[in-house]
Amino acid sequence: MKRNTLLRQWTGPLTADLTLHPGNFGLGKVPARFQPDATTTMVCGFCSTGCGLNIHLQDGRAVNLTPATDHPVNLGMACPKGWEALTPLAAADRATTPWLRSPGGELAPTDWDTAMQTFTLRFRAILDQHGPDSVAWIGTGQICTEELAFLGAFAKFGMGLRHGDGNTRQCMATSVAAYKESFGFDAPPFTYRDFEESDVIVLIGSNLCIAHPIMWQRVLRNRNRPEIIVVDPRKTETAMAATQHYAIRPKSDLTFLYGLAHLLIERGWIDRTFIEAHTAGFEEFRRHVAPFGITAVARACGLSPEELERCVETIHRGHRVSFWWTMGVNQSHEGTRTAQAVINLALMTGNIGRPGTGANSVTGQCNAMGSRLFSNTTNLLGGHDFRRADHRAKVAGILGLDPGRIPTENSWAYDQIMDAIDAGKIKGLWVIGTNPAHSWISQSAGRKILGKLDFLVVQDMYPTTETARMAHLILPAAAWGEKDGTFINSERRIGLIKKVLPAPGEALSDFNIIKLAAHYWGCGSLFQKWTSPEAVFGILQELSRGMPCDITGIAGYRMLDLEGGVQWPLPAGEKLEAGERRLFADGAFYHADGRARFVFDAPRATPEPADATHPFLLLTGRGTSAQWHTGTRTGKSAVLRRLHPAGLHAEINPEDADRLGIKSGQTITITSRRGELQARAFVTANVTPGQLFLPMHDEATNRLTFPAFDPQSRQPAYKACAVSVRPGK
Repeated sequence: MKRNTLLRQWTGPLTADLTLHPGNFGLGKVPARFQPDATTTMVCGFCSTGCGLNIHLQDGRAVNLTPATDHPVNLGMACPKGWEALTPLAAADRATTPWLRSPGGELAPTDWDTAMQTFTLRFRAILDQHGPDSVAWIGTGQICTEELAFLGAFAKFGMGLRHGDGNTRQCMATSVAAYKESFGFDAPPFTYRDFEESDVIVLIGSNLCIAHPIMWQRVLRNRNRPEIIVVDPRKTETAMAATQHYAIRPKSDLTFLYGLAHLLIERGWIDRTFIEAHTAGFEEFRRHVAPFGITAVARACGLSPEELERCVETIHRGHRVSFWWTMGVNQSHEGTRTAQAVINLALMTGNIGRPGTGANSVTGQCNAMGSRLFSNTTNLLGGHDFRRADHRAKVAGILGLDPGRIPTENSWAYDQIMDAIDAGKIKGLWVIGTNPAHSWISQSAGRKILGKLDFLVVQDMYPTTETARMAHLILPAAAWGEKDGTFINSERRIGLIKKVLPAPGEALSDFNIIKLAAHYWGCGSLFQKWTSPEAVFGILQELSRGMPCDITGIAGYRMLDLEGGVQWPLPAGEKLEAGERRLFADGAFYHADGRARFVFDAPRATPEPADATHPFLLLTGRGTSAQWHTGTRTGKSAVLRRLHPAGLHAEINPEDADRLGIKSGQTITITSRRGELQARAFVTANVTPGQLFLPMHDEATNRLTFPAFDPQSRQPAYKACAVSVRPGK
C-alpha cells in the first residue's frame, strides 16, 4: 500500500517502516482453532459479574449461545443482556471502515493508511506546539485487559502523553480510593459464594436485582434464610425483596453509617480481638463517631430511632455479615469516605476474611477491574505507583524501557482532563470504547467542552454514538466475540474471551489498532514482544510478580479456559485450590505493618440541595436489567428494547403528583439549573415525596445532573441534584 503524502509533511524522526500490511493486524481473520460445528465457553462482555456463556458454532462461526451450566460464576444462569450478547455484533450501523472529517466538516469513509497517518500527524503537531500535556486519552472498562495495557503503555511510553483516564472513573474510582487507603491496595476481598454463606446481607446503594441479576440469584441460593438489609432512598426492586429496607434521605449515607458504628461501640458489639490484632486508628475513629447519637442520626436520615435500633441489632446478631455497595455509594460527593465507613463496620465487627463476610464493592463494567490494575491510568501497570522510583525501575526493566519514559506523577483524572480541555490546555483527545457526549455529568457543558478540541479521535464499534458524531477521525473497532483477551470480574476472576466471529469490513481489534498506531508513530520496536494478546498476558504476569495481584502462577490462556477463570492472586508455585477464594483470611492487609486502617471524615452537605425554585431532589440509577449504560449495544436488540419502557419515564410520588395535577403516563417537564427534559410520569410510592427518579440510560438524563466530584476519588456525583417539575412540555 502506498504511503499517503500527508506523512511527508511531518519532519520529525520516524524510525519504523510505515508501509501498512493489513494481514499483519488481523484484518478479517477468523481463528482456525475451533471445529466447524462445536461449542466453546467464554466470559460475557456486559457487566462485571463475568458469566460464562457457551458459544455455539456452525461452520466455525458463532450462531447462538446459552449460559454455561458448570461455570463457577453463573451456574447455568444468564440475564437478558447475556442471552442477547451476540445481537449487537450484527447491527446495521457497525463501523466497518475509518471515517475522516473533511475540511468542509463532513465525515467520509477513508482507508487505514490515511487514517493512521492523520492520527500521527495531527497528534504530533499538537504535541510539538503545546507540549506533553496537550493530548490525552479516555479509555474504558469494556475492552480486554491486554488492550488496556497496550493502550496505556503506547500512550505514555510511546507517544509521551502524561494524561489518560478511563470511564471506570465514573463508576469505580471511589472503591479504588477507599480500598487503597483502608487496605493498602485496591483489593475487593470477596467471592460470589459469600452471597450464599452470609446470614446477614447488607446492600447499600445497590439495586442488585436489576444491576447484577446473577449476583441476586446467588443471594437466592442462600440456605441460611439471611436477613437482607437494603439501604436506599428509593424502594427498588431489591428493597421490595429485602427483609429490611431503610429509605434514608439521599446522601445521608455517611451519617447513617457513623450512627451504626456509634451504636455498635456504645453497646460493646465489636470484635476487640480483631481490632487490636489487625487494624490501626480505631480509637481515633471511636472518638470521631461519639457525637453520632441515635436521635440526631435518625433525624438527619429521615428514620426513626427504632429503625436504627433494629438495623444495628440485626448486624450484631449475625455470625457472618457481608456488606455490599455499588453506585449509590460510589457516585457521591463524599463517596470514598462513605465506602470507608462501610469498610469500618466490617473491620470493627470482625466480618472480613471469613466465608459470608466482607466489605465488598460490586464493580460495574465487564473489565473495570482490568482497567483498575493494568490500564496505566490510576496505577502504573500491575498495580504499581508512578510516584515510586522502585516501581518505575521494575516496570522499565521488565519492558526494556529507559525509566525516564515513565512519568513520575499520576495522570489528571477524567474531570481534570475535561477541565483542561475547557481551559485550552488539552487540544487533542483519543476516546476508546466510551461515549462521554452521552455519559458525562452535566452533559450540555460536556459537549461544549468536547467541541473545543482541535482533534478528537473516537475508536468504537459504532460511528453513530453521540461522541463519534463529534469526532474528526473514527477508528472502527472489533467487539467482544471478535477478538481474544481477558476480563477481570468483580470477584477478581480473570476470564477468557475468544474470537468466534470476524469483525465486519475493515474493523480491527483494539489491540491491533494500537499496534498499528505504534507502527505509524515510529515506536513499534518498543513493543516488539507485544505480538498477541496472549503474549501480552505473559508480560502482565511478570509485571504483577510480587504485587498483591500476582498472577504468575496462571499457566496461560489454556488454564483460564479449563478452570472457568482464575481469581487473583495466584503466585508462581501456589497450587490453585478448588472453589472460590477470598482475601484476608489470615488478617494480614497490604499496608507495610499488615494492618487495615480506619479512615473517616466529617460528613459534608449535599452540593446542590433542593430549594424554593428547584424543590425536588433528582435520583438516577439503573432502570432495567435489559439495558446497559448508554444503550450503545443493548439498544441494538429488539428483544431488549421490548423489555423496558418505551421512552423516558420519571418516577414521582403520589402526593407530589396530586399536588401538581400530574397523572401517570402524562408528559412532564423536569428542569435543573443546567437543562431540561421531557418524560412520561410514572406515579409510584417507590420514591418518597420531594424526590424524583430517572433511569441513567436515556441520553437526556445527564442534561440535568450536577457536576460535583468526590475529592479523594474524583468520581462524579450523579445521584442527586435539585430540579423542578411541571405538567406538560
